[in-house]
Amino acid sequence: MAISDHSYDEKRDFIRMKINAPLQAQLTSGEITHVGTCTELSGGGLQVILDSPLEEGSEWEVNINSEHGHSPQLKAKVKVIRAEAVEANYATGFQITEIID
Repeated sequence: MAISDHSYDEKRDFIRMKINAPLQAQLTSGEITHVGTCTELSGGGLQVILDSPLEEGSEWEVNINSEHGHSPQLKAKVKVIRAEAVEANYATGFQITEIID
């Protein structure tokens, strides 16, 4: 099935996976660190829940680990593409720009 055959909501290059994994985000050019929860992951990006907003266009390094110590882990450079308030937190969308070994 081609992407064009999917409904509008599913016309993406990558399928999203719903997950609930701890995440650390560190500002690429500094030492600011945020801790949150990754709720969605795809080959092109991820959505995380944070307790404070991040500036759109800012670049971060993220590290997602399994709570059970499973591999592989994800370490990547990302760019903030959106941040919106959800109750007392912020749903933040990141675009993956580079996977780090």
